[in-house]
Amino acid sequence: MAARRHTPSRYVGAHTTGDEPGPATSPAEPAGPAEPVPQSKARMYVVLVGVMLAMLLGMLDQMVVNTALPRIVGDLGGLAHYSWVVTAYLLATTVTTPIWGKLGDLYGQKKVYLAAIVLFLGGSALSGAAQSMTELIAFRAFQGLGAGGLMVGAMSIMGVLVPPRERGRYQGIMAAIMPLAMIGGPLLGGYVTDHLSWRWAFYVNLPVGAVALAVIVATLKLPRVRTSHRVDYLGAGLLALAAGSLILGTTWGGSQYPWLSTQIIGLGVLAVLSLIGFVLVERRVAEPIIPLGLFRSRNFAVVSVLGFLVGFAMFGATLALPQYQQIVQGESATGSGLALLPLMLGMIVVSLIAGQVITRTGKYRMFPILGGALMIVGMVALAQLDADTSRFVAGLLMVPLGLGMGALMQTLMTVSQNSVELRQIGVASSVVTFARSIGGAFGTAVFGAVLTARLTASLDDQLGAGAGDRLLSAGARMSPDALNHLPATVHQAYLAAVGNGVGVVFWAAVPIAALMFALAWLIRHVPLRGSAPGSAAAGPGSDPGSGSGTASATRVDGTEPAARAGAGVVPAGRVGAGVGPAGVAPAGVGTGGAAAG
Repeated sequence: MAARRHTPSRYVGAHTTGDEPGPATSPAEPAGPAEPVPQSKARMYVVLVGVMLAMLLGMLDQMVVNTALPRIVGDLGGLAHYSWVVTAYLLATTVTTPIWGKLGDLYGQKKVYLAAIVLFLGGSALSGAAQSMTELIAFRAFQGLGAGGLMVGAMSIMGVLVPPRERGRYQGIMAAIMPLAMIGGPLLGGYVTDHLSWRWAFYVNLPVGAVALAVIVATLKLPRVRTSHRVDYLGAGLLALAAGSLILGTTWGGSQYPWLSTQIIGLGVLAVLSLIGFVLVERRVAEPIIPLGLFRSRNFAVVSVLGFLVGFAMFGATLALPQYQQIVQGESATGSGLALLPLMLGMIVVSLIAGQVITRTGKYRMFPILGGALMIVGMVALAQLDADTSRFVAGLLMVPLGLGMGALMQTLMTVSQNSVELRQIGVASSVVTFARSIGGAFGTAVFGAVLTARLTASLDDQLGAGAGDRLLSAGARMSPDALNHLPATVHQAYLAAVGNGVGVVFWAAVPIAALMFALAWLIRHVPLRGSAPGSAAAGPGSDPGSGSGTASATRVDGTEPAARAGAGVVPAGRVGAGVGPAGVAPAGVGTGGAAAG
């Protein structure tokens, strides 16, 4: 009888191959998890509802508040500072995302996720009760602190709770939340603002959040761990400073201050120095916020870059679409949201299909490649937009881009979580989310600058030198209603300039999409583990080629359990899933630890 291989503990949470280096671990390995509570399919779907409700709140909030901003300014005043209602929330959300991921790995995903929900709901209640613009900005920042943990926490919980082979199904459903929020947010914001009060743009979060809290507390059961907690406060501070400087620089550049002003250059220098300091600190601390060794995995490094590029293209290029719809096609703010339905429906449909296909086949590499190709087609298609394009044709041109986004976004989290060990699921999830947020900030700035430059040049060509600067400085670009009061010749020139400028923005996005397509080919297929052998869950749906077997597991008391009956031999160069109790195949539950609830 062949001797059972000893499975190195550092790879238990990831399914790796010999040429896919695993992530670096800290010197002090945490103790392993106790046995997880079995999760029935019915319980899993109830948990999913609770987690998705909380995740939806974080995504929906910004869309709802944007619609209510004019009423907020009319009630509280502070027009000169109203943009900070958005910026404060964005800053707090972005800079805390990787910190929430690390805290979930250290202290347990459930309790950290509940803390994020409570912070978010507290910020919502305070924002709704704000009596001045200054108070509202401060409370929005507080709300953003909680929002930073909502999406990454949801993905991390699914990563801990569900075996890699099964994650696609659930992550596909969760990936559909973003387009739903982008569609529903403006509609909900418009309704509550018109029929109730702008304060209900915040208060509406409270009953929904309370339901999410109750569901998660009652139904979410995660394995317990005992770890020695060492929070990297210096690294967290430097990362927050770097991200905050980048967000402020890209937000203020070209609007509040010229790009080459002392303020913007200073923020850029501060961001670079903070980032260098962060890397130096992370190389030396025992429990880094983002273990740099994770990037030795080619798949993890590639999907992190892809996350940045997806954010760059998605948030940047699609920023131009509402401008086009409201200014050129004359849509209202609500109407422009509905006009994005073809794009959003494409994202939803492909996210759901990709999740099901990944779960059934265990194959995922094709989706980033397909997504990159579709995004190239989509960007080229939308580059054809001009002032004469009909609403119907514009809708058709959005479909390929939506399909490409859906194929890419759903798969990146699957690949990321499959590239690391279980105890680093939170960090892995947060890095992809953080990269997408930073990419979105850069994309918004870059494509906004492209659009402004093209508008200025086109208006100068049609109306004479200096016309573009005069119109844009007067704020016409930001106020579609103001265009109706312009002379007819100027009005038509402006419509033509916007139509042309939007096309140029999408042409500028084509190289980004091409880079995504090229990078997607670098993803190496690492088999997704299905149910652990010997469990009742193992059956036709399990992956026979995944090399699942018994991993060396360390209990909380530090002892190694005897090998379970029915466990197979782990093939060379692979590590299988940890074996849970009968009927349960938790995602990599074994050594390496699991975030506990």
